[in-house]
Amino acid sequence: MLTRKLGLALAAALLFTPAVPCAAGPFAQEELRVPLSVSGSRSLEALLVRPNQLGRYPLALITHGSPRAGSERPSMTPLSMLPQALEFARRGFAAVVLMRRGYGSSDGNWAEDYGSCGDADYVAAGAASAADLKRAIAFLAGRPDVDTSRTIGIGVSAGGFATVALAADAPAGLVAAINFAGGRGSLRDDEVCRPDRLIEAYRVFGAHARIPMLWVYADNDHFFGPSLAQKFKAAFTGSGGSVDFVEAPAFGSDGHGLFSPAGIPAWSGFVDTFLQRHDLATATPLLPIPPAALVAPRVLSSNGREAFQDYLMAAPHKAFAVSPDGAFGWRTGQRTAAAASAGALNFCLQNAKICDVMFIDDTAVPK
Repeated sequence: MLTRKLGLALAAALLFTPAVPCAAGPFAQEELRVPLSVSGSRSLEALLVRPNQLGRYPLALITHGSPRAGSERPSMTPLSMLPQALEFARRGFAAVVLMRRGYGSSDGNWAEDYGSCGDADYVAAGAASAADLKRAIAFLAGRPDVDTSRTIGIGVSAGGFATVALAADAPAGLVAAINFAGGRGSLRDDEVCRPDRLIEAYRVFGAHARIPMLWVYADNDHFFGPSLAQKFKAAFTGSGGSVDFVEAPAFGSDGHGLFSPAGIPAWSGFVDTFLQRHDLATATPLLPIPPAALVAPRVLSSNGREAFQDYLMAAPHKAFAVSPDGAFGWRTGQRTAAAASAGALNFCLQNAKICDVMFIDDTAVPK
């Protein structure tokens, strides 16, 4: 049973088609490789999502955070940010999720090391991240469906910090940037390496950034808390940067996860206000996302049904496993359907003797 189910890599065909306009599906999705150099085979992993109609769409370049454990970097995937990319695609952008060097299947050594905790060089780390973002923008300028003259950068955590660094060395066409919970050097909850150096990095970037920016930090962020975020803002704006700063209400157990599928109802409103304020809004009304045609298993308790609703919004590759007595487990944002299935099954088996994988991505597993 397990072997059969792990072998099922079922696609979510309801939402997506290859990146070629056709009648089926409101969005086109395409895996990309961004060359690291003009000559050579090394490249960065990326994922593009855009409206599934002929056209040239402004670029929304989205980039990820950095796990505290470096061993987790290779398993990261752009699919983990697919729901966020969809939110920008339904607003009329060509949304591209970029994996920087050393993350996911991107080539090249990890370039963002800020050195020792006691002597952190955050400016150099941010510049290395921004270099990858600039490579992506230059490459995407050659696509007929992407308009890089109207580019916005979006990043979360270390990716938010990278986006601030990008704004400080803005390539042609970068018109705005959004920083969700940006920062570097979080060792553990509420502890950051040399916060004075991190604040100074924001001061350095603010002296050169001249595009409008939106920054969003939640009240209960345990990576970069509200007091530290305010110091980031003061340093950045004090040296000349411009920021629309949002101190968002507490989100979940750690507000650092606000820029997530579950946080869409909150953060999308902040984004829309910013886009409208700076005349960057595109699609009106928003393109609809068809709901997944899945029904929660009857055996689930109210808690299980609530988890299943979260699963429906979560990023692929994902899987949901259930036991006959209602125990459940699920994994999302995995590199393969098999990895998601194995993770969901193992999670479920922590609370039950028998579990079956019932859903992979947005498809029910045949019985």
